[in-house]
Amino acid sequence: MDQATQLRKLTEGNTSLKLVSSTKPMTKIIAIASGKGGVGKSTISVNLAISMAKAGQKVLVFDGDLGLANVNVILGIIPKYNLYHVVKGHKSLKDIIIQAPEGVDIIAGASGYSQLANLNDTQRNNLIKGFADLDSYDYMIIDTGAGISSNVIGLTLPADDVIVVTTPEPTAITDSYGLIKAIVSQSRDKNLKMVVNRVRSAIEGKKVADRVIDISGQFLEVRVENLGFIFQDDEVEKSIREQKPYIIHSPKSKAAACLNRITYSLLNQEMEGGDDSGITGFFKKFFNFVDVREKQQSEEE
Repeated sequence: MDQATQLRKLTEGNTSLKLVSSTKPMTKIIAIASGKGGVGKSTISVNLAISMAKAGQKVLVFDGDLGLANVNVILGIIPKYNLYHVVKGHKSLKDIIIQAPEGVDIIAGASGYSQLANLNDTQRNNLIKGFADLDSYDYMIIDTGAGISSNVIGLTLPADDVIVVTTPEPTAITDSYGLIKAIVSQSRDKNLKMVVNRVRSAIEGKKVADRVIDISGQFLEVRVENLGFIFQDDEVEKSIREQKPYIIHSPKSKAAACLNRITYSLLNQEMEGGDDSGITGFFKKFFNFVDVREKQQSEEE
């Protein structure tokens, strides 16, 4: 079967993604990050969530780019409330959840409120308690900010999987390696995966992924899994302008087929989790990381 035929099959109603029902005791957390902005990270986050939902999964998207929240913009949604209102105690987490296409739920970030790390103990506890009510999801996808700031690293470390998004551009490749290096410097046992976006051919996608994977293995001694690639596709640009995810706007496009393949791979991977897994465990680990970083910085000063 040639590649074109495979791509067409993966676009036919997404039915090939239906899996045998299995019980997952905890929500699996997937952080999607990039070394630089403009590589399509947020677009992939939203479309991946919808692709998973079409495959029968209950998915929550958390907009972790708190300084420049844009998940809601991609969906053409103007949220009335966001995480800022929860932190301030004006609303509960359930009050701010937005239902997006295909039943995906969204927690909008708070543009201009970037210091999630600077919450006091009461605010932290209220946030963790609120997330404890959300552990019924199969997956939570976190769209982190771009770069290697403390907030970005803090959101990747507690995740079960970290997907690093890059493009064939040399600067994007270099920055993706920089992100991997920053994550590995804090935790060497992360499940790191790579998606190469906007490739002109499958050969180009493999070449870029192999380059980052080989360098990471050689100099950082870590394994990065090649999760797949997404073709450069005019339908993606059209969907962005119309604020309608391409997995819905153009379900038979080349980009949608590639994304469905990535979804299939993720849904067929075993989840490893302990007693402190799930959404609640994720945020406990996040705040633990914040405390350690603050202690390190104060000691350095």
